[in-house]
Amino acid sequence: MKKFIYLGGDTTVYADDIIGVFDIEECSVSRTTAEYLNFCQKKGIIVNVSENMSELPKSFIVCEKRTYISNVSNSTINRRGRKKMS
Repeated sequence: MKKFIYLGGDTTVYADDIIGVFDIEECSVSRTTAEYLNFCQKKGIIVNVSENMSELPKSFIVCEKRTYISNVSNSTINRRGRKKMS
């Protein structure tokens, strides 16, 4: 049975598809991260899944085929990933 992780909005992804979950504020100061996010935007593989678009994004989640921007914190998404399935 595959495990799903809720990222925000109406978006869930398979846990196995997640490559990394990052704090957008901490990582956005890096030139490499900014270049990566710009690359994703140009390729059309970045998806904003924030429920409330007026809130600043808190994390970005790199998956196999897309990168998601979310207003759910990286620690919350990581905690969801560690929860055991019932």
